[in-house]
Amino acid sequence: MELKIYWTDFAKTELKKIFDYYKKEASLTVAKKIVLGITKETLKLKPKPTNAIGQKEELLESYSEEIRYLVYKNYKIIYWINLKRNSIEILDVFDTRQNPIKIKRST
Repeated sequence: MELKIYWTDFAKTELKKIFDYYKKEASLTVAKKIVLGITKETLKLKPKPTNAIGQKEELLESYSEEIRYLVYKNYKIIYWINLKRNSIEILDVFDTRQNPIKIKRST
């Protein structure tokens, strides 16, 4: 069963921040390449979402859902599988160069 990928508003905002940062600090081309790479990485989840491709996010274990993540370059793409909505919900795109405890800001 293929599930739909849904980006939360928070995750979209974080992706936009990443784009804006690289557009300013590097170039529009670099910004597009990184954001495209992040979004393409999530497509790996569609064919086999229940096989749990990503790892469990230990810092978010206190939540009732099983929060998992994929890694693309320096970013954790944080998600959970919502079987009630038949979707994979992207919750956050977290820069791993930050203090890890900041990951709790998103949910």
